[in-house]
Amino acid sequence: MLNSSYANEPHAALPDIAETPRLILRRPGVADTARLFNICGDPQTNLYNPAGPYPDIQKAEAVMAAWMSHWEQRGFGQWAISRKEDPGEVLGFGGLAVLNYLDQPRINLGFRFATTAWGKGYATEMASQALELAFQRLAFSIVHAKVRPANLASITVLERIGMQRDGTIDDVPGQEPSLVYQMRRDYPRLPCC
Repeated sequence: MLNSSYANEPHAALPDIAETPRLILRRPGVADTARLFNICGDPQTNLYNPAGPYPDIQKAEAVMAAWMSHWEQRGFGQWAISRKEDPGEVLGFGGLAVLNYLDQPRINLGFRFATTAWGKGYATEMASQALELAFQRLAFSIVHAKVRPANLASITVLERIGMQRDGTIDDVPGQEPSLVYQMRRDYPRLPCC
């Protein structure tokens, strides 16, 4: 059973840019749409995504418009992620967003990186910063993440940042349920990076 509802959560807003030791996390814009399509249209980055890769640029345009609207309405959302040493190259997208877990809105941590960025600790670094901002700046009491059971790399990231298993959710008809992870503000957090 999932607990905690986003509807009762107080929150402020995040700045348009945040940083980690190696990364720049910035609010995305229309100019990032082509890169979003490159990353999310790649079958390799969607191995565990039941929806599969984006079929066309129009899907990326719709997703980007939704992300920009989320930022406008809620003051936080997905980031375009780049390295400090190369801020013009977007490595991936990730961050916090309100996502329905079946019919319950949750603060969800998610990420997707280009294959060239895999295995370098970028997801762990971004996710750790997202949790820190969720609890310290936005004052959320709980953050969730859901992951397909076969996605061992993402499971490793979630566990590395201290998120704990909190059951499953039957969100993909005809397939094994997704795993649900959570982190509460009062959990001890692991230092990152």
